[in-house]
Amino acid sequence: MNEVKHSSLGEVNQSVDTVEKTGFWKKLFAFLGPAYLISVGYMDPGNWATDIAGGSKFGYSLIWVLVLSNLIALLLQSLSARLGLVQGLDLAQASRACYPKRVNFCLWVLAEIAIAACDLAEVLGMAIGLQLLFGIPLFYGVCLTVLDTLLLLFFIKQGIRKMEAFILALIAMIGIAFLINVFLAKPATGEILRGLIPSLKGKEALYISISIIGATVMPHNLYLHSSLVQTRMFKHSTKGIRDALRFNFIDTFIALNLALFVNCAILVLAAAAFFSHGQFGVEEIQDAYRMLAPALGHSFAPIIFAVALIAAGQSSTLTGTLSGQIIMEGYLNLRIQPWLRRLITRLIAIIPTLLVIGFLGEAQTGSLLIFSQVILCLQLGFAVIPLIHFVSDREKMGAFVIRPWIKILAWASALLLLGLNAGLVYQFESGWIAGATYPLVYWLTVVPGTIGVALFLFYLGVFPLLKRKQDTAGAELHGAHETLLLRTTTSYKRIAVTVDFSARDSDAISNAVAQGTDKARYLLIHVVETAGARMLEDDISDKETANDELKLEEYKTALIAQGYEVEVALGFGNPKSCIPQLVTNFNADLLVMAAHGHQAMKDIIFGTTLDAVRHSVKIPVLIVTGT
Repeated sequence: MNEVKHSSLGEVNQSVDTVEKTGFWKKLFAFLGPAYLISVGYMDPGNWATDIAGGSKFGYSLIWVLVLSNLIALLLQSLSARLGLVQGLDLAQASRACYPKRVNFCLWVLAEIAIAACDLAEVLGMAIGLQLLFGIPLFYGVCLTVLDTLLLLFFIKQGIRKMEAFILALIAMIGIAFLINVFLAKPATGEILRGLIPSLKGKEALYISISIIGATVMPHNLYLHSSLVQTRMFKHSTKGIRDALRFNFIDTFIALNLALFVNCAILVLAAAAFFSHGQFGVEEIQDAYRMLAPALGHSFAPIIFAVALIAAGQSSTLTGTLSGQIIMEGYLNLRIQPWLRRLITRLIAIIPTLLVIGFLGEAQTGSLLIFSQVILCLQLGFAVIPLIHFVSDREKMGAFVIRPWIKILAWASALLLLGLNAGLVYQFESGWIAGATYPLVYWLTVVPGTIGVALFLFYLGVFPLLKRKQDTAGAELHGAHETLLLRTTTSYKRIAVTVDFSARDSDAISNAVAQGTDKARYLLIHVVETAGARMLEDDISDKETANDELKLEEYKTALIAQGYEVEVALGFGNPKSCIPQLVTNFNADLLVMAAHGHQAMKDIIFGTTLDAVRHSVKIPVLIVTGT
């Protein structure tokens, strides 16, 4: 059986129309947005610790490392956007189409672990911000982050543009907060410019540089960007795709440079406030908060710092949970209720955090953050290597395959990131083994696991090349395919139609009669969803039920007058179970449904009726959207 291909982030896929926009600036504004959701991953709380440590220990000398990281991020994110725009697939979907099923399952598991690790850093960052600003204990602050699932669901219902505006407002808040604090810190302009010259002062500076670069490019951002660019509707002609690539590059360039500004501001603030005053050991976010007021001489400086931290955590958690949905749907072709998907992602991050805080105390959260960064380092290659392969495939990308010099830069960046991350992982693991009471446990678990990861990465790099060679050598250009069988009969004899006595009914019934034969019979279905109907079912006798019965009869009378054979059926309770039962009883061979008008809160409580019904019936379902 062939699987059904779902659009990436189907709720908002192609929801922003750019076709009707004329003129450069109007078109540019229509395309601007996706990269801002990406940029928050480059200024999340996990990056703050490395920037603060770098600035307090080495002053302004590591600014060049941030610039290098930004250039690598700009290249890889542009490749991710190119994949989504040209192939119409996100990175997870493209992987599913390329690699064997078992390999994709492993990639999905690894990606889910990485999403949880990334979400863990965001959750802790936001909880620390709430603790610093309002004195909320870390345990309860972590619990409060569950509410993000409702916030994200709300923005998805409102549309992707409103979510982009909300994220942009948070980014502006972060930028303004650090701009104020940097102004108060009065950094040395000459030292900032000298920091752009590459230099490293000893092994510790190298270690911090590895941490900064290794934590910059987040794997979930590559999945997310390839999906978010598909929220724009544009002409899929050569010119249309070329324009989309150009406008999305501008979007990425602006957004990532905003992220660069924030990261540089954090490092410069740490250099001016701590390094310049001889305080070289500031590594924890909490320590930076406590020391800002005496260092800058202003009591509101740490407040601004904490507000920016909350904004960074909030924005990062929203995009992180979106990435979780993309990865599950892309690798497994599996869709579940969006709120449930996001709740699962959040709980995977929250549960270990609460366990560590509850049993080991708040002092151990720093170790938990470090552990999450190691997991992200290990995962990065599983996103970058397939991405470069996919955009280098001339057969799939056509005229938009990346040029040789871009491919060289991409592989060089990938090898640099993998090498630095390997060094970072080695540092952590050797430290764990050296300090372990039973080092043999690490040698038997962690070390073999790391070797397995390295071998798996090698396989991911080689397999697409071998597969491409096999496909080229095959007898058929596009490989084996199934015989296409077309049905000559396109009309139906027994058609069920759901109605809700709204303007959508005309569209639903019109589409239903267009599918029927001359002698087709129709069943009009309406479900009474009141609390009384759910409890008493067909025993209920109230005004709403009587009105619904009357309206059904009016529909029936009107259709019979036009020559149609019509029956009506009134259901009671949950439409997800009532509609399939009534359809089965009628022995229908087609079901026609209009897209419902539920808003966010009803979707949270009842879910989506359309998805539930279409999975419960064994006949074709025609879903009619309003005009």
